[in-house]
Amino acid sequence: MVECLAIAGIVGAVYSEFVYCCRALRMNWLRILVVSTAIHSAAYAPADELLKVLQTTADGIATEKQLELWLKRECYKHIDARSAAFEKMLKSKSACREWQADRRRFFLEQIGGLPERTPLHPLVVGKLSGRGYRVEKLILESRPGFHITANLYLPESPPPWPAVLVPCGHSHEGKAVGQYQRVCILLARNGMAAMCYDPIGQGERYQMLDLSRSRTAFEDAPHVPTPHPNVRYMCTTEHTMIAVSSALIGANVAQYRIWDGMRVIDYLQSRPDIRADRIGCTGNSGGGTETAYLMALDDRITAAAPGCYLTTFRRLIDTKGPQDGEQNIFGQIAFGMDEADYCILRAPRPTLIGAGTRDATFDFRGTWNLFLDAKRFYSRVGVPERMEIAAPDAPHGFTLPLREATARFMHRWLIGGDKLIREVDELPDSLTDEQLRSYNEPDWTPQQLQCTPQGQVLLMPQERSAFQINADLARDLRDRRTDAWRRLDDAGKRRVVGDVIDVRPPADPIARSLQTLETIDRGHYRIQKLALTVEDGLQLPALAFIPKDTARSVTLYLHNESMAADAGESGPILKLVRNGHLVLAAELRGIGETDTGRGKSEFGKGRFGRDNLEIFLAYLLGKSYVGMRTGDVSAWAQCLREGRIADREFSKVDLVAIGEAAIPALHAAALEPNVYGLVSSRGMIRSWEEIVGATETYDQWVNVVHGALQNYDLPDLLPLIPGKVELDAPTDAAGRELR
Repeated sequence: MVECLAIAGIVGAVYSEFVYCCRALRMNWLRILVVSTAIHSAAYAPADELLKVLQTTADGIATEKQLELWLKRECYKHIDARSAAFEKMLKSKSACREWQADRRRFFLEQIGGLPERTPLHPLVVGKLSGRGYRVEKLILESRPGFHITANLYLPESPPPWPAVLVPCGHSHEGKAVGQYQRVCILLARNGMAAMCYDPIGQGERYQMLDLSRSRTAFEDAPHVPTPHPNVRYMCTTEHTMIAVSSALIGANVAQYRIWDGMRVIDYLQSRPDIRADRIGCTGNSGGGTETAYLMALDDRITAAAPGCYLTTFRRLIDTKGPQDGEQNIFGQIAFGMDEADYCILRAPRPTLIGAGTRDATFDFRGTWNLFLDAKRFYSRVGVPERMEIAAPDAPHGFTLPLREATARFMHRWLIGGDKLIREVDELPDSLTDEQLRSYNEPDWTPQQLQCTPQGQVLLMPQERSAFQINADLARDLRDRRTDAWRRLDDAGKRRVVGDVIDVRPPADPIARSLQTLETIDRGHYRIQKLALTVEDGLQLPALAFIPKDTARSVTLYLHNESMAADAGESGPILKLVRNGHLVLAAELRGIGETDTGRGKSEFGKGRFGRDNLEIFLAYLLGKSYVGMRTGDVSAWAQCLREGRIADREFSKVDLVAIGEAAIPALHAAALEPNVYGLVSSRGMIRSWEEIVGATETYDQWVNVVHGALQNYDLPDLLPLIPGKVELDAPTDAAGRELR
């Protein structure tokens, strides 16, 4: 206890000396308070729990569930609307064609379009001989300075052969994993070439190497061995990190996966020993995602068999929630494009949906409902026999039963005629999951299948990473948007910003419900506990610190942890109050009491935010946290201006924003120039463009606005704010303070 008091005394003394020095330098009072939060917020946190505002609702909804449930309800509304539109569409063949065209156009736009075709410069760097097949080890250049590593399994029968792309699922060793080797060998032994290639962030194509040290295990999964000593992060972490980079330029990491697959088809069609008109595609899990995307967009794929991925968005949301970066397409749910549409876009081409009925990642009930929608569409266009499903009693994975079903399907549509294909001649009467896994043993080691000299493409001379490609694209966007931005007047710029983040300043008196739940008298000031309803079923809390005497001014104080973080007796909030200022310490959605907290110990070890699943849900709805929170800032400021707090109207609201509250605050001030006085922030990134090229980011999904850099960057907002703006302690994309 004595030690704690001593530490508190030291912190208090340091704070007092800091404030004294700042006064001596005649710094702005609000700047002092914001800069002073460099001392950890715990020094200012109140000692009791009396400042909690929101309570569990009468129907049992905890405060931390409100945002999640509101986003889910928004998703369900759009999903229901899509179902109704689907039923109506099925009544007309012309409507069916429009449905396909609209969704293909939308899909291509949301992934950022496709790059131009450039020379592939294919290299065969090695060969292997197996029993009944042989392997060529290949390197292709899908974009300039950006290479694909692949293994091409070839039959012993005379060419030309049909060929099947086999994009990998989320396997750290990529193409070398046993289940992918096994399906390729099975196809080759039955007269079909099979090309298995590494996706970015897997196998030999990791995009975030650390050359400063060697590792035997992943940073975000210490129990999992790395496939290469310079690899740092798991494949799902890398994919989602690239997704953060891609979203700001209006693209998606899925574009990299899709374009790689299309270039592999280009290569296969260039070979005289491959039948260019008989191309198939099959993959499992993340490879099922890739197969679904490719089969929807590339008409050259004759037969497609996505495995262990397709389910309905409703079941995905109800079970595991949104998955990693490439599996979330901006605005997809709001547009009315469900996962069944990947199959529907293919009609009338043959498609086999592969699924394990006990898949714990992608719910089979959703898969079955998706299959029914796709089957009905195929029936409507006259080819019901071309939509099939294989659903063994098996868990998630490219299991032996799915491999055999896929090989038979490919033989039927690429060679012609049904053939009973068996990978194993005799199986036990019953198969446990452990026995199923025993049939995934590889023929070749990763080293034997290795294509690059040092085991990673990034170690090749002049190789570019996805981050470097995105950074170049961001620079091109900056050059293109600069003139267009200059030609706009301030009102036009504000319209563009409002369109991009999908928010408008409220034109009419606020209609949202504001409740005063309790008042606490602290002598020289009182605290009002407030709850503001910003959406149906979503309330935000705030604490109004009201001085005993008439307040001279008002400050809206937004912290990235909670409204009470700086509300201790020695903290900056009460210092303002003692100087005669009313302070509204308010929370934005997803901060403090409405923070779900699910991301802290889950996906990417917190690298994608405290509530990354909700961020992905919002992304699927075409919403950004920046846009939604900008509306929250505006709502709180309007409450202050209209006199709904402390019964006094204020013409100007000073604004303090810390951490992830800063970018929404900056947007609110830019969109409503007559509302805010001094705007002061701490701990904000300097520009979105810095995120795009950063090979390491931390908690930046919450700051991302899809496609923002096509129109403006954060520095462009500053001239739109007529009052004084102070940006203290900027950070880099990894959250480190810049000095």
